[in-house]
Amino acid sequence: MKRVFSYVLLIGSSLFLTYSCTKSTSSTTDTIGNWVRRSDFDGVSRSEAVSFVVGDTAYISTGYDGSVRLNDTWKYDVANNFWLQRANFPGDARSSAVAFNTTTKAYVTTGFNGLVKLKDTYEFNPAQNVWTKKADFGGSARVDAVAFGIADKGYVTTGNDGNDLKDFWQYDPAADAWTQKVSLGGSKRSAAVAFVYKGLGYVVTGVNNGLTVNDFWVYDPAADKWAEKNFISNVSTETFDDSYAIERSNATAFVMADHAYVCTGENGSILKTVWEYDFATDLWVKKTDWERLERTGAISFGVKNRGFLGTGRNSTNRFDDFMEFLPSDTYNAND
Repeated sequence: MKRVFSYVLLIGSSLFLTYSCTKSTSSTTDTIGNWVRRSDFDGVSRSEAVSFVVGDTAYISTGYDGSVRLNDTWKYDVANNFWLQRANFPGDARSSAVAFNTTTKAYVTTGFNGLVKLKDTYEFNPAQNVWTKKADFGGSARVDAVAFGIADKGYVTTGNDGNDLKDFWQYDPAADAWTQKVSLGGSKRSAAVAFVYKGLGYVVTGVNNGLTVNDFWVYDPAADKWAEKNFISNVSTETFDDSYAIERSNATAFVMADHAYVCTGENGSILKTVWEYDFATDLWVKKTDWERLERTGAISFGVKNRGFLGTGRNSTNRFDDFMEFLPSDTYNAND
């Protein structure tokens, strides 16, 4: 996976409300939300790429096309709906890496080059269209980690270096240095998702020892502390989680307004389901399914309060299609 990490930051103090999710999970038309096709990604079809957002511009880099790892980088112009190629990522071509952004720059680290797991780190300056080598990631070389940026720091956690992990590292661009922080609570995991809202970082989903995990955690950098949120499966005696089917790995996530969206991925089969998280209530609601072929290893991003998803793979194909999600609109099969 891989993250999406729009620079919309989060504070997730939650006011817990107990109510039942009444929307059916049986069909697309029973739920709210509409996917609208946007310009296909101009690069080759791929999965396990990274995405990041700097300012009002989203970028995609790296990934795997089914034959070779990739190092090309592309930006998406949201206002005009087109793609433009930028400078190639200068490290080893790779897949299953992570990316995070500060207010003006982005960073890509970890991943797999087809032979070995990696820990080198590169900074991208979009204003100059230049990549620069930085200090290697402070933890072990790994794949399928997650990352997020808050203010002027970056954070990397989880992943797999031969074993599933939950160590947690902060990157300070000013010092070009990594510092180990208090570990993520709960389960070790790989192939999770992370997102940021109002200054807090959230980590959810993923697998540990081959099984999906159901715990959900939020990190407060001011307190250097993790706190647990509601589980994402039906484990409580309340009714709010009766219809939850959120557990998965290799999904993708983005933030719009006061909600996060976890989409696609896999759990026994490859998925196209979409779940909306309400930061105020700590509750999830099923939304309209992703409207194209089910997939895993896709990328997504939130930019200008809009959410986009594309690329990825299923058992036979890799994809270059892209769609925008309109969470309050009625489903329309013809757009």
